[in-house]
Amino acid sequence: RPMKLIVGLGNPGERHARSRHNVGFMCLDDIGSRLRIPFSDRRSTVVIGQGTIEGEQVALAKPRTFMNNSGEALSYLTARFPVSLSDLLIVYDDMDLPLGRIRIRPTGSAGGHRGMESIIAALRSRDIPRVRVGIGRPPEDADDIKHVLGAFTTEERPLVAEALSTARDAVMDVLRDGLELAMNRYN
Repeated sequence: RPMKLIVGLGNPGERHARSRHNVGFMCLDDIGSRLRIPFSDRRSTVVIGQGTIEGEQVALAKPRTFMNNSGEALSYLTARFPVSLSDLLIVYDDMDLPLGRIRIRPTGSAGGHRGMESIIAALRSRDIPRVRVGIGRPPEDADDIKHVLGAFTTEERPLVAEALSTARDAVMDVLRDGLELAMNRYN
C-alpha cells in the first residue's frame, strides 16, 4: 500500500516553538489537529502521527533532532516507511521567499537551508518534493541566525497565520490532486 510521508521541519523544545525556523512544525501541528491525527508515536529521532487524508494513508512527522541533523530523522522515516521520494513532502521555512508566500517544488538544491542540506545528504537525492514557506529576510543590519531563530513580530503574525493556512491547503492539494496541479495553483 503506497502511503505519503509528510515531514515538517523545525527545532525541538519549547524554546524554539514559536521561531521562524519552526513553520514546518506549525504547519504539521495544524494539519494534525484539523484532521485529528495525534502525534502519538515518539521515537528517538522523530515524532509521528498516522492517519488518512483525502483517502491516502499518511504519516505526519516532526524530527526531534535539531534542524541541522534533520537527515537522521529522514533516514529513520524512509527505513520505517519505504516510500518513494515522490511520496515524500517536506515543509520548511525559506528566507528567500517574502513573508507569507509559499512555493511548491518537486526538486532542487537546499538553497542554504541546513535542514534540507542534511536531508539531501541523507537521502542522496535532490528530487525531494517540498513546500517552502516564506519567512522573509532580516533587516540588512540584522543577523540571519537570530532572524530564523527569533519569534515572529506582532505585525508579522497575521501574515504568518495566512501563510500557514495556505501551506496547509497546499499540502492537502498535493495529496488530493498531485504535485503538478498544486504547483499550478500555488506558485
